[in-house]
Amino acid sequence: MDLHLTGKLALVTGSTAGIGLAIAAGLAGEGARVIVNGRTESRVEQARRTILNAHHNAAVEIFAGDLSRADTADALIKRFETVDILVNNLGTYAVKPFEALTDDDWHGLIETNFMSGVRLSRHYLPRMKQAGWGRILFISSESAVNIPVEMIHYGVTKTMQVALARGLAETTAGTGVTVNSILAGPTRSEGAGNFLQDMAKAQGIAVEAVEKEFFRTARPSSLLQRLATTEEVAAITVFVASPVSSATNGAALRVEGGVVRSIL
Repeated sequence: MDLHLTGKLALVTGSTAGIGLAIAAGLAGEGARVIVNGRTESRVEQARRTILNAHHNAAVEIFAGDLSRADTADALIKRFETVDILVNNLGTYAVKPFEALTDDDWHGLIETNFMSGVRLSRHYLPRMKQAGWGRILFISSESAVNIPVEMIHYGVTKTMQVALARGLAETTAGTGVTVNSILAGPTRSEGAGNFLQDMAKAQGIAVEAVEKEFFRTARPSSLLQRLATTEEVAAITVFVASPVSSATNGAALRVEGGVVRSIL
């Protein structure tokens, strides 16, 4: 299927590894011009090389900076005044009991997971409407629905993303612009891989055994019963970012392996 992405300019935040890198590579493979973002020059340059190794003719630009910061977002906007596709993927998590969460813990996660997308959407959405076409996506999580007790603040920020995406979509009626969220499930990203490896090392068992136990105890409702690949999450994201997905707007699209039992 031709997704008609050739020449579209796509910004993928937090795209030096994991789901973000897979999305950036997927968009580049479909002919989009891609802006890769990460905190350091070395990481974004490495990501650029990774994409070019897979797609030799890809058009990849880089922007190094922490987009949880308002001043960094301003610098990005000055450099790239308009984009056709905005993928708000930047995010982080931290396992910590609710009682131990400080105001700084809450503020840090909200700035990274939520406000980064707020600031960029606030700038790019009006310009997409004026142009008559655009795509904004928020990479959320099944944790937006199944709030994880071990990191409640993370789940809350993911719910905030879904609510924001739906609210913004309500403003796009008849414009050719769509806003959607993607609810990813447990995924073999850089962070998850390191987490499993650390657990396996601490327990003196194989990583595969840790993964199996995770789904048995922490995510028993999963129908996939394994970590999704970053490419599996990227596939639906790239489709929704394309002109082909024009009838999908205001949706929370699930690629979480069946963890969420709700049928709606």
